[in-house]
Amino acid sequence: MTKSPKFAFIKARWHADIVDQALVGFEAQLKDLGVNAEIDTFDVPGAFEMPLLAQKLAETGDYAAIAAAALVVDGGIYRHDFVAQAVVTGLMEAGQKTGVPVLSVSLTPHHFQPSEEHLTFYHEHFLKKGREAANAAVQISALHAQLAG
Repeated sequence: MTKSPKFAFIKARWHADIVDQALVGFEAQLKDLGVNAEIDTFDVPGAFEMPLLAQKLAETGDYAAIAAAALVVDGGIYRHDFVAQAVVTGLMEAGQKTGVPVLSVSLTPHHFQPSEEHLTFYHEHFLKKGREAANAAVQISALHAQLAG
């Protein structure tokens, strides 16, 4: 990329201590890649609020790519898989409607318990997923820039 990209990063606040690690990984990977990118971060109450914000941010034309991170777990009183599916579908539709890549770092574990083992695992896993999202953001935004001219 010849121009420094600008990315948006949306974070759901449910399980914020875990979800925030995705942004840490994202920023670290950009630094490791030597990509001097501007990152605007946005907090939303939960995963369900991410697709609409992603679409609104994409419509501004300010961002080369948008990443959205959430941990959607089975709370025992609702079907978390419905929420997760709606979120991922909504993020994909936001990208399709606007032409701006929208990346999902939204995870839905089958079994999540707030045990030390799970908290440690997902804390580290979101760091890894954030790094992967940074790689994807750099690659897809470069491809889109190449196709644009």
